[in-house]
Parts: sequence; C-alpha cells; structure tokens
Amino acid sequence: MGATETPRGRPRAFDRETALRRALDVFWERGYEEASVADLTAAMGINPPSLYAAFGSKEELFRSAVALYERDEGGATADALAADVPTREAIAALLLDNAAEYVRPDRPRGCMLVASAASCAPSSTGVRDHLAERRRVGEQAVAARIRQGIEAGDVPADADPGRIAAFYTTVLDGLSHQARDGADLERLEAIAATALAAWDAAVGTSA
Repeated sequence: MGATETPRGRPRAFDRETALRRALDVFWERGYEEASVADLTAAMGINPPSLYAAFGSKEELFRSAVALYERDEGGATADALAADVPTREAIAALLLDNAAEYVRPDRPRGCMLVASAASCAPSSTGVRDHLAERRRVGEQAVAARIRQGIEAGDVPADADPGRIAAFYTTVLDGLSHQARDGADLERLEAIAATALAAWDAAVGTSA
C-alpha cells in the first residue's frame, strides 16, 4: 500500500459542517420524505455507513439540519423581532424580510420548516412533532414581541399576544407556500401589505 493511500475499510475524513450544509439543502429542496439516504449521501460526499456513524439516523440528520437552518437562515426573523422599533414596524419587517429570503435565487424557495412539514408523512411522527415544536417556538417569539409592545405602550394593553402571533405566523407560513409555488417578491410583498393593513383590527384598535 502506498504512503498516500487510505487504508481499506477506514472512512475518509469529512468536514461535518460542510456535509450537514449539503444535507440541509437536500431536505430544504425535497422535504424529509422525498430526500432519500442515497440523495443525502451523494450530496454530502459520504457513504451510508459514514452518515449513520456521524449522525445516527436520517431523522437525527434532519434534526441537525433544522438546527443549522435556524442558526444560519433564521436571521430575518431574529433581527426583525430584536429591532428597536415600534411593534408594527417589527412585524412588518418580520413579513417583508422573510418574504425576500423566501425567493433568494441562491437558496431553495420558502421556509425549510414549513416546506418539510407540508410533505411529512403521518408515519413520521418524530419529525412532524419536532417541526411543530420549532414552529411553536417561533410563534412564541412573536408573541413575546407583542407583549414587549404592550409594555412599551405601542400595543393596547388588552391586546391578545397569542392571537396576534398566531395570525402573523400563519401569514408567514402562507408566504412560504406561495414562494414554493413560484410567486415572485412583488406578490409576496402585496400579501404582506394586506396582512399589515389588518394590524389595527388584530391589536384591537380602530383605524
């Protein structure tokens, strides 16, 4: 055996972060069910035993991809909710900035969490429940921003943060579906504008 050859049976070293990023792109484009192990390993540049050795299972690989997605692709939501602006402006940024992200030409369209949930089989209970929990966490973050607005005085004290958050996160889900179906940014922005026109009614004030 030559000095530069890899010993037979020993898996080649790979960059876990790079491999996970490639797996994320596959899941994002195809959804959990349609992304086969063969698709994933081909994109990651590894063989199935290496996938299982590094991540345990396809489901665990998917959970790791979700965590990477939230870390690297969740900036639009985090930035919008953290901005030091009136609450209505924060919600506007939440919708409009995500709309722009959903149609980026260098990424699969829409939200990876929403797209994966839409294509998840009933038998994939663990994946379905994990995605539902991650979406609940996002909705709770929006509700917390509404409560912050109540404390700051730019949202009425008797407004219902949970109801408002549920409405605007449902709009976000719809924007993702529209993007996956081929809608352009202009259409997504028009939908967001319509949802924002309902702000006064959502928080319980007159126009």
